[in-house]
Amino acid sequence: MSSKVIHVDCVILGGGAAGLMCAATAGYRGRNVLVLDHANKVGKKILMSGGGRCNFTNLNIDASNYLSDNLHFCKSALSRYTSSDFIELIDRYGLAYHEKTKGQLFCDNSSRDILNILLEECRNANVEIKTKCAVKAITQTDNGFLLISDMGKIRCQSLVVATGGLSIPTMGASGKGYEIAKQFNITCTATQASLVPFTLHDEWLKIASNLSGLSVDVEVSCGKQSFREALLFTHRGLSGPAILQISNYWHAGESVTIDFLPGDNISELLAQWRACGNKSELKNLLAKYFPKRFAHTWLERHLVNKPVNQYYDDEIERLAQCFHRWQIIPPGTEGYRTAEVTRGGVDTNEVSSKTFEAKQVSGLYFIGEVLDVTGWLGGFNFQWAWASGYCAGQYV
Repeated sequence: MSSKVIHVDCVILGGGAAGLMCAATAGYRGRNVLVLDHANKVGKKILMSGGGRCNFTNLNIDASNYLSDNLHFCKSALSRYTSSDFIELIDRYGLAYHEKTKGQLFCDNSSRDILNILLEECRNANVEIKTKCAVKAITQTDNGFLLISDMGKIRCQSLVVATGGLSIPTMGASGKGYEIAKQFNITCTATQASLVPFTLHDEWLKIASNLSGLSVDVEVSCGKQSFREALLFTHRGLSGPAILQISNYWHAGESVTIDFLPGDNISELLAQWRACGNKSELKNLLAKYFPKRFAHTWLERHLVNKPVNQYYDDEIERLAQCFHRWQIIPPGTEGYRTAEVTRGGVDTNEVSSKTFEAKQVSGLYFIGEVLDVTGWLGGFNFQWAWASGYCAGQYV
């Protein structure tokens, strides 16, 4: 370690989406910015997101798409840096992208295109980026902070914590940001893996394993929240957009209700088929609505399959229950290993929604996923990273 002390205006801990956006924004203001990341490269979660094509924002951003103990906190930043603002940035670089569904925007080619734009912005703003550099100690001084790091001692006026959450530790995730908050007596709300698949056990795990790879359009509900998306059966349990979305709202011990025929009514369908004198087996008629393997498995588990004209009223009610109101209490989730985000984090009541500076610690800022702001699946969390990074970058 060098004995020389490095002096910069601003140090940003974390080279992810929020950190790089903040760095470029501050750099363009003429600030001398240093980004430190303990991983061997920056932007790892950007590169793996969206199946390698990065769902970088959504055309329909609204504060209602986010969870937080302080539901109003995200409104200011999201209104000051919108999805249109980020689209304007990438359009300047000629990025090819497309809308996949429900306003979700993806790169045509590769997630690396987004990372390359951010890195080019940082280069243009004279931002210095150092990887494989851990920060071992932080001390507040009269005019900023003193950091003890792998590259030596660093003094800065502003310190930005953009370390992310606990999700996907193989990408370098750690609890560093929460440790820093604790050091400065800043409260953190409880954290939990979110946007994450549910695990099952016993009989339901066996059924899910047998159906592994099958996708079904469903409406899934937990409490007052519901989503209509695709559900995917896996060898571990339930996944797909519908499950990831509802996991944001689920807590251990709560039940989840799934409608496998949203928009249709199986009782009415049976009545129509019977009125027409149809004597086909139910599993064959349901093949129009589901993969045949799912229809057969679901009927065999809940009720014997037979011609539609042979079902009694009580059996029809059981069919409605298992297809429209199937309820389960997931024993757990796959955890941070596969979770796309971390729910909870640094208490937003202790951070300015305008500047992202800690209210009780001058010069200390928190942005991105480390904060108690969690978005839906579909580009919302990236937009929060861009917005919080940009807004903080105006002040650090």
